[in-house]
Amino acid sequence: MQGAPGGGMGPGLSSVDRRMLLVCSFILAAALGQMNFTGHQVLRILAKNEKQLSLLRDLEGLKPQKVDFWRGPARPSLPVDMRVPFSELKDVKSYLEAHGLAYSIMIKDIQVLLDQEREAMAKSRRLERSTSSFSYSSYHTLEEIYSWMDNLVTEHSDIVSKIQIGHSFENRSILVLKFSTGGSQRPAIWMDTGIHSREWITHATGIWTAKKIVNEYGKDRILTNILKSMDIFVEIVSNPDGFAFTHSMNRLWRKNKCNRPGVFCIGVDLNRNWRSGFGGNGSNDNPCSETYRGPYPHSEPEVAAVVDFITAHGNIKALISIHSYSQMLMYPYGHLLEPVSNQEELYNLAKDAVQALYEVHGIKYSYGSISTTLYVASGITVDWAYDSGIKYAFSFELRDTGRYGFLLPATEIIPTAQEMWMAVQTIMKHTLNHPY
Repeated sequence: MQGAPGGGMGPGLSSVDRRMLLVCSFILAAALGQMNFTGHQVLRILAKNEKQLSLLRDLEGLKPQKVDFWRGPARPSLPVDMRVPFSELKDVKSYLEAHGLAYSIMIKDIQVLLDQEREAMAKSRRLERSTSSFSYSSYHTLEEIYSWMDNLVTEHSDIVSKIQIGHSFENRSILVLKFSTGGSQRPAIWMDTGIHSREWITHATGIWTAKKIVNEYGKDRILTNILKSMDIFVEIVSNPDGFAFTHSMNRLWRKNKCNRPGVFCIGVDLNRNWRSGFGGNGSNDNPCSETYRGPYPHSEPEVAAVVDFITAHGNIKALISIHSYSQMLMYPYGHLLEPVSNQEELYNLAKDAVQALYEVHGIKYSYGSISTTLYVASGITVDWAYDSGIKYAFSFELRDTGRYGFLLPATEIIPTAQEMWMAVQTIMKHTLNHPY
């Protein structure tokens, strides 16, 4: 599949104009203290067989690391997307060509997209300040999101409250919104977004969903029935340190920010730190890897806080963990190829949810178990949830399929959230109607 060149500088610019843009990008980034990605490209490779996949995996093991996999080598039928720094482009492209690995350029210059994203955020912020409003079609900082949460709770105290379930490695609050019409320890649905900090579309979708719940309660029959019997918990920023870092320094940061004595690299992949299948295939014991699992299960405070909360609650009936990108809806297992005991029920529910999603904007999602639909991944949220007795455990990969990847334009926030809501509502309704 040929990737559209995402965010090239355009045919109308002379070489002098391009050099000036390059210089301006560097100056702007330096002034803001942010990492600059000028000239970095995202390449897409379609491996023909396992041998070619192995050649791509070898790239990850290079020291220093030369590529950042956005979609890692999984199986020949799935494209591999990787960010290549400008300084490594020549060598990496030569490596691919020498081994007969055909590639296309999905994003021609990452910094162009980052500059557009930053400009859109600044414009939105000015508008929000002048109108004292919150834009659901814009990306926001951690401070803005936490302030919005406080306002939501104040304005809708009859149905939503805020719970602090712990603190991050850098001592930021880990907050959860609870939507409830009363009662204690009622059956509940858990939803989390942003465990991988660079996946900004997930936080934005979580915000829109929270607002949708308060707006639709009492109007939407399905949601109203759910909240009459169940509570809904939404953790919008599952990785606050990493998310803050994507705004202050490195927009493409994935992990948390834990820093251990004697370990050169920073951060743990929080979606490899859960007990189920911990340390297995699809995770890494190298602290410099983007999929570093951490020293032991639940070692990270961001994971431990959720484990403790869900375990103490004891009555979570569905868990939905939101990621991007690839347009998929999946269920356990990630660390095993063997089907779970209620595989048929989960498959049919995923099929119905994806159909409901498709009917909103005509966007197609793949569905199935994580290990057979995406890749084998060990120590992940939904596997832990399922093994902890949560029968309905699902993971979304939101838009898109690689044209923008993690840099999805803010114009796609609301349509992405609208379609996901229909799928989530399908899962919640099934959970309500099939008590266990």
